[in-house]
Amino acid sequence: MSALGGKIAWITGAGSGIGQAAAVELATAGALVVISGRRSEALDQTRQMVSAAGGQAEKLPLDVAERKQVTHAAHEILERHGRIDILVNSAGLNVPKRHWNDVALESWDQVHGVNLNGAFYCTAMALPAMRERREGLVINISSWYGRHDGYLAGPAYNSSKRALSAMTASLNIEEGVNGIRGCVIFPGEVATPILKVRPAPPSEEEQARMLKPADLARVVRFVAEAPAHVCFNEIVVSPTWNRMILGGADLQLAPRVGDG
Repeated sequence: MSALGGKIAWITGAGSGIGQAAAVELATAGALVVISGRRSEALDQTRQMVSAAGGQAEKLPLDVAERKQVTHAAHEILERHGRIDILVNSAGLNVPKRHWNDVALESWDQVHGVNLNGAFYCTAMALPAMRERREGLVINISSWYGRHDGYLAGPAYNSSKRALSAMTASLNIEEGVNGIRGCVIFPGEVATPILKVRPAPPSEEEQARMLKPADLARVVRFVAEAPAHVCFNEIVVSPTWNRMILGGADLQLAPRVGDG
C-alpha cells in the first residue's frame, strides 16, 4: 500500500498554488483528497491534475470564511468517509491596498476571514472525528511574514499569518494527548497567483528564483508521511535567493518618505 493509502485528506485553497500542488502530491502518495475552494472551475482543473497523476479527488466547493459552509462541508466528508485524517489549511489571500495608509476596514475582515477564521473553522470541524480515532494531522500554511516582521504584506496579512502559528502551537499543547498533531509551514516567496495582487508584482525573472508550489507540496507530503508519534511543530522554507533579506527591484522592504 502507498504511504498514505486509505487516508482522507481535506485541502482548502486547492484551486491553485500550494493547495493545488499539495492535493496532487498527497493523492500521488495514496490519499483520497477532498479539494475545496471558492472557484468550482479551478477545482475541476485540480481534479484533472490529480487524475492524471493516478490519484483520486473529490470536489467540495466552499468559502472557508463562511462558517455554515465549512460546517456543511465537514459533515459531508464525515458522512461519506467517516474520517478526516489530514487537514491542509492552504486557503489564503491578500489585497492590493494593504498598508496602514490605505487599507480598508472591510479588507481587514476579508483577509482575516479567509486566512485565520477559515483555518480555525475547518480545524474545529475536523477535530471531533480526529479525537475519536485518536489520530489526526493539521497542516497550516502560513508565510515568511507569519514568522518574521516585514513591511510588504501589510498588517492584516501579517497578523493573520502570525496567528496561525499561535493556533498551531495551542493545537499541539491541547490535542497532542489525543494523538493529534499540528504543523505550521512558513514559506518564503512562492510563485503563485497571489503575487498578482501585490502593489508592484515581481517580474518573471524574479519569480523564476522563487519557491514553486511543488516545493511546498513535497514538504506537506513529508509531514503527512511521518509516523504518528512524530510531530513537526513548524517548518520554515525559503528560496536560496531570499528576497525577503536581499530585496528586489519590485520589493519595498520599508516605507519611503511620503508613503504615510
